[in-house]
Amino acid sequence: MADEASRTAFMEIQGRMIEATGKLKQVQAQMRNKEGEKKRAFLTLEELRQMSDDTNTYKSIGRTFILEPKPVLVAEQEKKFTDSESAIASLQTSKEYLEKQMVEIENNLKELLQQDPGLARQIMSLSV
Repeated sequence: MADEASRTAFMEIQGRMIEATGKLKQVQAQMRNKEGEKKRAFLTLEELRQMSDDTNTYKSIGRTFILEPKPVLVAEQEKKFTDSESAIASLQTSKEYLEKQMVEIENNLKELLQQDPGLARQIMSLSV
């Protein structure tokens, strides 16, 4: 049987792995959302730029559409685009950090299992 210290260490590492995996999935979901926002802003900008400056443009607010000058809408979409880009860059940094943390946790787990083969056998018997 594995001693209590090894079991405690394994439970701690397992908890850290679950926490890091959850955070990583959350960051990936946020990145996908920001990518979608960025793409919508880009496509809207492309369509607005094709219009002449005197074209009536409307902004959607809920179910209501409000007449807005084209330059105002272009500025809003450019801001959304740049905000999305900066958020994606920040999330990418977080993602890279979490991935490094996951590798470190995996290495700690491998090291623990190599030090205590009895614990590895015990874990395998539980998972079968």
